[in-house]
Amino acid sequence: MPARPLSDETLHLIDAVRTALAQCSDVEERPLFGTHAFFVEGKMCIAVKGEELLVRLPPERHGELQEMQNTRELSPGGGMKGYFWVEPNGYSTRAQWSFWVDEALAYNPLAKASPRKKRAPAVAAGKAATTAGKKPAAKAAAKSAGANKPPTKTAATRTAAAKKHSIFEADD
Repeated sequence: MPARPLSDETLHLIDAVRTALAQCSDVEERPLFGTHAFFVEGKMCIAVKGEELLVRLPPERHGELQEMQNTRELSPGGGMKGYFWVEPNGYSTRAQWSFWVDEALAYNPLAKASPRKKRAPAVAAGKAATTAGKKPAAKAAAKSAGANKPPTKTAATRTAAAKKHSIFEADD
C-alpha cells in the first residue's frame, strides 16, 4: 500500500528541522516507525510525525521534561525514557524551537547508537530471492545504491540554517 502524501504542515516542519540541522556535518534522513527521522552522527536526534516533533533527550532528565507543557512521553509505560513528543504549541516561538533543537543536539554525542542491521551480501540475497521464487537482488542493489550519504554542508547551507523560518512568522 503506498504511503499517504504528507500534509503541507508536515513538509514545512520537516524543512524547518532540516534547516536547523544544516550546520551538522553528518545528517541522514530516513523513515522510522511512521516518522520522518533525522539521524545525526548515526543516532536518531529529531523526528517529525504530522505536526509533532519527536526529540531524543537525556534519560536522566525524563522526570523534569515530562512535566513540561505541550510534551508527552513516547512510551508512557517508561520503556523509552528520554523520547518526547512536542506538540505545535511547544515549539511555536523561536525560543521554544531553539530549546528543543539545542537540547537534542547537545545530548546527541552522548546518546547510544542503535546497531544497524547487517544486510546479506548481494550474491547471497540473489540466491535467497531466486529460491523463494522472487526476482534476484536487483531491488536490494537498487536500494543500497540510493543509500549514499548526503554531501557535507557548505557555507551556503550554513547561511540557510541561520535564515528565518516561516513557522516563526508570528514570533517577531
